[in-house]
Amino acid sequence: MADEKILNEEVASTPSNFIYDFIDKDLAEGVYSRVQTRFPPEPNGYLHIGHAKAICIDFGTAEKYGGKCNLRLDDTNPTKEDVEYVDAIMEDIKWLGFNWDNVYFASDYFDFIYDCALKLIDKGLAYVDESTPDEIREMRGTLTEAGNNSPYRDRPIEETRDLFARMTAGEFENGAMVLRAKIDMASSNINMRDPVIYRIMKATHHRTGDKWCVYPMYDFAHPLSDTREGVTHSLCSLEFENHRPLYNWFLEKLELPEPSRQIEFARMNVNYTLTSKRKCLKLVNDGLVTGWDDPRMATLCGMRRRGYPASAVRAFVDKIGVSKAYSVIDYALLESCVRDELNANADRAMAVLRPLKVVIDNYPEDKVEEISVEINPNKPELGNKTVTFSREIFIEQDDFMLDPPGKYFRLCPTKEVRLKGAYFVKYASHETDEQGNITCVHVTYDPTSYGGESPDGRKVKGTIHWVSCAHAVDATVRLYDRLFNVENPSDEENVGSFTENLNPESLTVLKGCKLEASLGSAKVGEGFQFIRQGYFCLDKDSTADNLIFNRTVALKDSFKKG
Repeated sequence: MADEKILNEEVASTPSNFIYDFIDKDLAEGVYSRVQTRFPPEPNGYLHIGHAKAICIDFGTAEKYGGKCNLRLDDTNPTKEDVEYVDAIMEDIKWLGFNWDNVYFASDYFDFIYDCALKLIDKGLAYVDESTPDEIREMRGTLTEAGNNSPYRDRPIEETRDLFARMTAGEFENGAMVLRAKIDMASSNINMRDPVIYRIMKATHHRTGDKWCVYPMYDFAHPLSDTREGVTHSLCSLEFENHRPLYNWFLEKLELPEPSRQIEFARMNVNYTLTSKRKCLKLVNDGLVTGWDDPRMATLCGMRRRGYPASAVRAFVDKIGVSKAYSVIDYALLESCVRDELNANADRAMAVLRPLKVVIDNYPEDKVEEISVEINPNKPELGNKTVTFSREIFIEQDDFMLDPPGKYFRLCPTKEVRLKGAYFVKYASHETDEQGNITCVHVTYDPTSYGGESPDGRKVKGTIHWVSCAHAVDATVRLYDRLFNVENPSDEENVGSFTENLNPESLTVLKGCKLEASLGSAKVGEGFQFIRQGYFCLDKDSTADNLIFNRTVALKDSFKKG
């Protein structure tokens, strides 16, 4: 191993990516002649925003150096893993825009890893320990006190071999004994105090069935899988930094050729989000969200369903950069990246979420016009589309007030307003129901102001959107906001339980919304800017008779920190 000092030094605040600096050094010194990485998630849950950073770093590094990046599923714990999660992980990686060179599983290497355990036993570097989990935990010591040797530590090699074979044959029950590496119980690094490397687990594995009833621990399987697979640089999050000496110890003692090198980077921590699989599972099981892909969840599938473009997530990761310093990223930065991406690429459409009927009294009853509007002002090459205009239209309820405050530039008795792309209109009268609620507004229009301009040059400050009553399609719209109303929902000191930190306004459902006719043919996941409203996409729950749109993000950040 070359000098690893660079891994532990403070990384200067420069545009340079320290991972690339380290790899460049390895290549220049001939430590490696190629670059190969891997993304190794455990298939026991859905990927979240934190995984997006790891995916971008692992696959992006391989792309930069013309190398390979494999997907390797760490399936060393059969009691928590499922094919459902494997499929979801693969879908998320593809959605982010990456392709793996090969798909492997830690279970592909079980025979190899087992042989490595036998080699450690034969070298006198591993022993079977019959202590209970609590006893092993106690003998490990603390951060300030050395550990104590197990009474089984000096067990003869032949006896350990025999017991390990009997463990493998299923003679003992779960928890009866484990295989531990023999390193140093006085090490200042607790991870080096004779860690467990194999445990008994009588469980059916989703790939190997009932072949095994002993399974390797992650710290043992990880370096061996990396090196066996040909990984040169094992990139992982900073919590594994203290495990690196153990990673290197296994590779050194087993004398494996071209051993992999571990490099750590800071995890992505985003406020107002929850990424703990255990806590997310509680949200799902308790019905506090609709599932792992609920658009309020920080899972990648939830963000995809909400309408976040993959390119925006990648841009977010790029803006954060790579460092070894702990930090918490403001969720607003992610929303800003999503907003920028959709502003540039989403088609515009007119949608009235809280409709109020408007009748244009002097407009011919049988007249229908096709109004030309831009598809996307940022992409003039797309040209215009037409939206049907008629005598009766819908506008937003808050676009009309009888007694408005100052600087109100929408429809009211004293102000003329522009209907987007169409005409100037003025208030004439209104109708109310028995409770006094306004149900309909009557206006008159200026036929010479087609296109929103008047020949006499008069100025109109207010422009509002609209939808023709006869040509509108009905829809349900879900207005999503952040799921939690505190910056760190996992901090139980906030309230007492993370579920008590839920934002009660994280979802508002609007029924009876009126959309322009073209949205009737929208595809699931397709994103639009609803003019003056925000960015929305069609949800998978939609049917031909029941369109459902999710708000991806508002036009501007309106979330107030609690």
